Amino acid sequence: MRMKRQGISVWFQNRRNIKQIKRFGHLIYTSKKLKYAVIYVDQEKIDSIEEKLNKLPLILKTSRSEKQNIRTNYEKVALDKDEKYDYHMGV
Repeated sequence: MRMKRQGISVWFQNRRNIKQIKRFGHLIYTSKKLKYAVIYVDQEKIDSIEEKLNKLPLILKTSRSEKQNIRTNYEKVALDKDEKYDYHMGV
């Protein structure tokens, strides 16, 4: 059975703190310049992990990924032949 996972963006104060952030989930990406990391965690545990991360003094803020809320099924709308070639040239 596959576990559903969700990403969390974690903004931190110093890059030395990445080692502690790794303990909470699967580290995917870190940005040196903007000082944030992206970790993936199980959706069932996301509330408790986010609370734990926010309690740490080294963490500035966290935000969840909204990927699962984005609609990815698109419907193809076919145009009528008359509408397809109607250029409205002002005639």
